[in-house]
Amino acid sequence: MQILKTHFHPDIKSLENKTIFTRLACRSIAMIGNDILLLYTARYEDYSLPGGGLDLNEDRIAGMTRELIEETGAKDICNIEPFGAYEEYRPWYKPDFDIQHMISYCYTCDISKELGDSNLESYEIKNGMEAVWIDIQEAIQHNKNTMASSEKKGVSIERETFLLELIVAKKL
Repeated sequence: MQILKTHFHPDIKSLENKTIFTRLACRSIAMIGNDILLLYTARYEDYSLPGGGLDLNEDRIAGMTRELIEETGAKDICNIEPFGAYEEYRPWYKPDFDIQHMISYCYTCDISKELGDSNLESYEIKNGMEAVWIDIQEAIQHNKNTMASSEKKGVSIERETFLLELIVAKKL
C-alpha cells in the first residue's frame, strides 16, 4: 500500500540508538455525500477515523472491519478499497521502548447510514468517544481549531486532519 505521509513527532530528533517497536493499525473511510463517519472524542476534542490496532497475524481488511463494527456499529460493509498508509514515529510512554512506529492502513468502504450498537472499550467510553456522521469540511475545521487553541489535543489529531484533508483533495 502506498505511504501517504511519514510524520515524525516534534520530540523525535533522531532514530539512531533508539529502541523502536512497530504497531500496525487499520482505519476506515466511509462517506455518504459530504458526510463522513467519524469518532468524536470529548477528552481530546477531536474527530478521527474509526480504527485501531491489528491483532497478531490479523488480516488488515478483517481488522479494519472488526474495528469499524466495534467502534461504530456499522452495518452492510462492502466495496472495501485501499486508500493509503500513514506512517508516524512518536515517543513511547513506557520504559520498554523509546519510540512507537505506527503504520495506519486506510481503506475506503461503503456502509449503511444507519448504525447499530457499538462495542467500545472501557477507555474509549471514559474518553467520551462516540460515532457521528458529520460534514467532512466541518470536521476538518473543528480539528484545526482544536490544534490551534486546545490544550486537550491528542497525539493523533495531526494524522487525522491530514487524512481528512487528503480525502477531500481526492474527492471521495
